[in-house]
Amino acid sequence: QVQLVESGGGLVQAGGSLRLSCEASGSAFSRNAMGWFRQAPGMEREFVALVTWTGGSTYADSVKGRFTITRDSAKNTVYLQMNSLKPEDTAVYYCAAVVIPGSSLRTDPKYWGQGTQVIVSS
Repeated sequence: QVQLVESGGGLVQAGGSLRLSCEASGSAFSRNAMGWFRQAPGMEREFVALVTWTGGSTYADSVKGRFTITRDSAKNTVYLQMNSLKPEDTAVYYCAAVVIPGSSLRTDPKYWGQGTQVIVSS
């Protein structure tokens, strides 16, 4: 059974930093794109960042230059370093991994974590 377990969320002041982690288990994800989405109250879930199995990364415009996504394939773990946080970054952050290696994280079927809350106070 595939599981994605996030950690690292919390409460931080505007301008601060947090590092989210997501460990995948139950399957090998070395060739699967992984990444992060977020959902603010009353809003739809939105894409934040992804990293491919080759290490390439893509970011939403709203987080470019502030967030960095990395992965440790040996540990089946993906990280999201979030700097210069803003109140509008407040959301539940979800880790995701594609079901089929080589498919698109943004459009194709994916596994989801349970989410971790990030709150940025002004």
